[in-house]
Amino acid sequence: MNNNLRSVGIIGTGKYVPEKILTNSDLEKMVETSDEWIVSRTGIKERHIASPDQATSDLAYEAAVKALESAGMTGQDLDLIIVATVTPDMSFPSTACLLQDRLGAKKAAAFDLSAACSGFVYGLATATNFLQTGMYNNALVIGADCLSRITDYTDRNTCVLFGDGAGAVILGEVPQGRGFQAFDLGAEGAGGAHLYLEAGGSRLPASADTLEANKHFIYMNGREVFKFAVRVMSSATETVLSKAGVTKENIDLFIPHQANVRIIQSAKERLNLPDEKVMINVDKYANTSAASVPLALVEAREEGRIKEGDTVVMVGFGGGLTWGASVLKW
Repeated sequence: MNNNLRSVGIIGTGKYVPEKILTNSDLEKMVETSDEWIVSRTGIKERHIASPDQATSDLAYEAAVKALESAGMTGQDLDLIIVATVTPDMSFPSTACLLQDRLGAKKAAAFDLSAACSGFVYGLATATNFLQTGMYNNALVIGADCLSRITDYTDRNTCVLFGDGAGAVILGEVPQGRGFQAFDLGAEGAGGAHLYLEAGGSRLPASADTLEANKHFIYMNGREVFKFAVRVMSSATETVLSKAGVTKENIDLFIPHQANVRIIQSAKERLNLPDEKVMINVDKYANTSAASVPLALVEAREEGRIKEGDTVVMVGFGGGLTWGASVLKW
């Protein structure tokens, strides 16, 4: 890392999940599925669902308030707000701008970032570059999604997989040698056809036809996404470790995107990591897209699984297809 650049790390964290819980037994009453089937194939037991009056910005706000409190800051201290999401409140203004107003962050630049489940790591990399150069001092990076809004609860293949939530971090200057050591971001656009939401954009605006054809819900080719995820989780981790000049043995905690426990287990085996070094909470929250990695990060902190000086690796993958990995010295 360039020694003329500031060291940037996480100085505050917060998370929020909606109160309503949708269990596997609840889903058994909605579609032809079973708790045993869902758990054996995904590791998911329940997921949190936003109430009808909650939007992505509401989830993001609750997580942001906690992160600011954790950092001993207010919205007025922020220079930059990035919200990673695929379920913005609306096309524009951005969810980040709605949040900027609500937090009273009057001097903060604000924008949304769309990289699906990799979005939070993309956001960390983006904000870190702004801060390293000295352009800004403090940034709020949030991963937040209301996937229940774009999930077809008549499709048993996808409706068991997704949930809602938000995770937030405050980035700021940290002592030399600490903070983010390296990032690896990538995309495989040719795989976009395996995971997408077809309608609602400029290609296929909302119409009676798109609604009738169920084109406003997530489509996923599970087999292809699974193969991509298993491959990229380990390869992105190995690449970012190499960039940071550390080895797999140096990892104190591995925080992967929480999509499917079998994908996580595969990455764990490929990287030869013991169970105690891998954070898993997919059983409680399911796949929350951009919120997945920060929810796991914040929960790991709450459980005392991250201590000063630890090397933490975060890895996400998702629609695009995209991937993002980071090495952080806590």
